Amino acid sequence: MEFEEGLEPVSPTGQYFNSSVLSVSIVAAMEFEIPINNLPSIMSLLKDVFLPINPRFSSIMVTGKKGEKQWKRVEVKLEDHINVPIFPIGLSPDSYDKYYDDYISEIAMNQFPQNKPLWEIHIVKYPTSNAAGTIIFNLHHALGDGYSLMGALLSSLQRADNPSLPLTFPFSERSESKSDRLSRGVSQLFSLIFNTIYDFGWSVLKSNFIEDDRTPIRSGEKGVEFRPITISTMTFSLDHIKFIKDKLGVTINDVITGIIFFGTRLYMQEISQKSSKADSTAIVFLSTRTVRGYKSVEEMIKPKSDTPWGNQFGLLHVSIPKFTNLKSSNPLEFVLKVHKIIKQKRNSSSVYFTGRLLSIMKKLKGPKAASRYIQRASNYSSMSISNMIGPVEQMALDKHPVKGLYFMTVKVPQSLTITMVSYMGNLRVAVGSEKGFLDPHKFKSCVINAFEMTLQAAHEIPT
Repeated sequence: MEFEEGLEPVSPTGQYFNSSVLSVSIVAAMEFEIPINNLPSIMSLLKDVFLPINPRFSSIMVTGKKGEKQWKRVEVKLEDHINVPIFPIGLSPDSYDKYYDDYISEIAMNQFPQNKPLWEIHIVKYPTSNAAGTIIFNLHHALGDGYSLMGALLSSLQRADNPSLPLTFPFSERSESKSDRLSRGVSQLFSLIFNTIYDFGWSVLKSNFIEDDRTPIRSGEKGVEFRPITISTMTFSLDHIKFIKDKLGVTINDVITGIIFFGTRLYMQEISQKSSKADSTAIVFLSTRTVRGYKSVEEMIKPKSDTPWGNQFGLLHVSIPKFTNLKSSNPLEFVLKVHKIIKQKRNSSSVYFTGRLLSIMKKLKGPKAASRYIQRASNYSSMSISNMIGPVEQMALDKHPVKGLYFMTVKVPQSLTITMVSYMGNLRVAVGSEKGFLDPHKFKSCVINAFEMTLQAAHEIPT
């Protein structure tokens, strides 16, 4: 494919996420310990550090002569992308919560104009119960995946305790060592082949023909991605999660996913008893990158980089286990069920075959066909889950210590979206729920209850 001189081609996944069928964005909130009073300094930092990070922040997406999407550099006026909302003056932080919640919900529904770069920043100077001030980034998913955008964010930040030192990140873990996996030999190979064929076949069927039941977490309505959402968050201690992990002999990811699924089932049962037996599936977004930790933006944008900037992830269908009634549900058994399901999925290459299927669709029928496949796969499922790893140390932006952060994937054709990010020893869980359909307060209460039940049960396991 030939491209016009000076224009960079948009990655296939970038095209999937920015079409008339599907247009997905990421809303990320950075909460500060101290008020944001020095706006000129913040604006200067964004102009001198954020904008130059990657040419895509100064580009618009255009259609080439042969129909291929391309990035075209344009002149960017920072003031056109920065918004500073005005709320009533003199309210308490708790009173500002409602204004903030309504504002971030509005941001989630924003549509990017075609003649401007696909990002915007909102500076909320008013205190809430969570922060003295907040900066909200609204970034179109076509710009890159969570890995790329986290790398861009980190390039604008420093360690709060010592700016001369680099931020560090906890390593991801595996449920078994490399030597253990290699020792399985032929048995491992046959298991991999079987699981790949089964998972890939199930994923294709699930994405095209098999819809989840309509339940308290899935309205099943067309155009759900265009409906307003409510974004709420909760925080859990990573030390408590690691305690449960060690007691059960599973991974941190197993514990987190198991608790989210358990809380989801508690919510479903509380709203409707019959939904306990409903078939519900989650789409889990997995990074297909093979490296650990984050690379600098400079490394990501190098030619032939082993961690290139862009979207590099796949989607995996994971069935949410059922339980018959609340009394018989054992939180630890539930987490172990989820562990077993995820372990089987890990021993499968279906996520890569799904990527190849989308590429074939793009070549034969155009990027819109691949977008339609992803849209339908999401719409036929009940929820989606994605997570990112944040730094261990506290970050700071222009000497403003970052108290907390979270993100949300928006305009996804589902009634329920869960995202998670670790930071400073805690896990921040964000819930995006269809406004007027899900009860965000009750759902949050059920997930917190699931966490407390699981932690209590883990403490009761003999040492």
